[in-house]
This record gives sequence, structure tokens and C-alpha cells, in this order.
Amino acid sequence: MPSPSLLAGRAAAAASGVSGRLLFALPPGVLRRIAGTPPPPAEELDPEAWLLAKLSRRGPELTRDEIPVPEQRRRLELTARPMGLRAPLPLRTEDVAIPGAAGSIPGRLYVPASAAAVDGPGPGPLLVYFHGGGWVQGSIASHDRSCRLLAHLAGVRVLSVDYRLAPEHRFPAAADDALTAYRWAVAEADRLGADPQRIAVGGDSAGGNLAAVTAIAVRDARRAGDPLPPVAFQLLLYPVCDISQKSASVRRFADGFYLTERNMDWFSDQYVPDRAQRSDPRVSPLLAPDLSGLPPAHVTTCATDPLRDEGEAYARRLREAGVAVAVQRHGQLHGFFNTTVIRSSRERFGQIAGALRQGLAAPASPPEPAVQS
Repeated sequence: MPSPSLLAGRAAAAASGVSGRLLFALPPGVLRRIAGTPPPPAEELDPEAWLLAKLSRRGPELTRDEIPVPEQRRRLELTARPMGLRAPLPLRTEDVAIPGAAGSIPGRLYVPASAAAVDGPGPGPLLVYFHGGGWVQGSIASHDRSCRLLAHLAGVRVLSVDYRLAPEHRFPAAADDALTAYRWAVAEADRLGADPQRIAVGGDSAGGNLAAVTAIAVRDARRAGDPLPPVAFQLLLYPVCDISQKSASVRRFADGFYLTERNMDWFSDQYVPDRAQRSDPRVSPLLAPDLSGLPPAHVTTCATDPLRDEGEAYARRLREAGVAVAVQRHGQLHGFFNTTVIRSSRERFGQIAGALRQGLAAPASPPEPAVQS
């Protein structure tokens, strides 16, 4: 039986999500008046995002040393679920078990009805998705509503992966599970209804980190002679790219914009307590010596995110290495993938879904040869 203090904490987390949902149902004009004008350094934020930032300063912290990690995970789900759009969507889901080195890795496949309309009745593209949460929190459940919406809007199958979490499973457990999930998706492409040549990787925050790391690992395996098909596309949403050092945005947006510098320090300590390992490209892909030969990427960053600068630096390095990359900085907070009850978040979400759909579009058929008379 949880203690009264833990029960009170859960109640506060649930109330925070529900009250946020009710607040953001108000008309946009009312929300703008409540939010006020974002001051520097928040002037790039959408008004609704600025209001959410103000609320986050009074809400429960993402991490607190005195709260057991399992309880933190539970509270994140209680907060996040009400903030996700819960409209019924035309898709089916299937829970799957991915064989891993340390046991079964849970996954959930989302197959939208729109997939056939976008890509025809045959095998279609698939996104292997890794949730955010600092390698410590997050789950299939916390990202369920967002993965449903992404699959529906993009017309793309999505496989959400519940990789192992720290501190129970430290680096490289999550990175290993991510690569295992990609290999399994390729091997089981027929079962998943997927085209093995059009399997992408993606994720938000720590999940974006795992997606980038997986793309590099697949490229390296192929260079070593592995017949594994290449990753077709990378969808990197405000990814963690370098925990070996702190960029200017970490200092500039250290507090007051949902994800804080203190949060990131704590997450890094749980996942990679050995600081010497933090320069490993499997932790900090920005430090990979060679980024050539990687798949096209769409990189999303957020205006006031501590991770903003490293995500944009990674996009620059990809471009310098000859990789096709698009970068979008949104006037949103870190974590907006999971706040789709907010209108401005949904608008940005739609742009992300469009980028995924375009990135995995079937190659154009060559023209029919002219008939010679």
C-alpha cells in the first residue's frame, strides 16, 4: 500500500494534467490574455506555450531525489495522459514482444487506416519510435496518444518500443535495445506489414538520442559487411545529442521552461554515471567523428529548450557530412509531442507528421518507355 505522501503526490500529478487539459480548452483569445506577452528570453514562444511554461514553474518537478524512480514514472504518466489528444482515431494496435539480449522488449504497433490511402494496400513504411523521458522515465503508455496521432496524421505504421530504463539498466542498455528493435522490425517486416527498405527511426528527447544512435549503428554495421537494410529516415524531436558538455541554451533556459538543467543533470547521472563514458558517440552522437552516409533527417527543436543548441548543432554536422536534413525550431516547450490538447502543439505536430510522411514516401516510379511505332 503506497504511503499517504506518495498517494498525495500521485493525486497532485493527476490534477496537474487534468487542470491543464481543462485550461487549454478555453478559446485562444482568452488563453492569450491569461498568458500575457512572453518576455525575453521567451519571446519566440507561442502564447499557449508561454502559459504552459508559467504553469510548469508551479507544477511538480520531473525529478526529485526523495521520490523513488518507479513513483516518478507513475506520476509522469498521470500528468502526461490528460494532455494528449484522446479523440478516437481510425487505427488498430497490436502489442508485440521483441526478443532482446536481456529478455523480451515490449512494443506496440499502430496501423492507421490512412496507411492504405497513402501507400496502397501493400507493405508500407514503418517508424520505429523511442519515447522520451531522460532514459529513466516514459513508456509506451505515456506516449500512446501521441503515437496514435502521429501514425494517423502521417499515414505511417509506428512501432513504439519500451526499451530498458536507467538506473536499473544503465548505458548501453537502452542503445542496445534500440538497435535490437530496429533489427527485429526488419526481420519481421512481413508480419508488421512493412517495407524493409522504408523503415525509419525516430523519437523525442532521450528517444531522439536513441534514434540518432541507432542510425549510426546501422550504418556502421553495414560498412562492416552486415546485410541489414539502411535506415530510411530519421525523425529527431528535440534530441539529446551531447551530455559531455553544456551548450549555451542549457545555461540560458536552465529553469522555468519545463525541462531544467537540474533535470538533465539528474537524468544523465542515472543513465551514464561514469562521466568518462559521456563522450562515447553512443551517448553523445554529436561527438561521432563521421556522420557521412546517414539517412535523411528531420530535426525539430524548441525555442526555449535547454537541448535546443545541441540539436541544431547535430543538424549542422549532418548537413556538413552531406546528409539531407531539415531543421524546424518551434515556439514550443520541450515535451510538446505529448501536449497535443494544446492547439499550437497540434499545429506543430501536424508539420512533424507531414515531414515523416514525406520522408518515407514511396519512390516515384520510372516513366514508362515510349512505344516505338
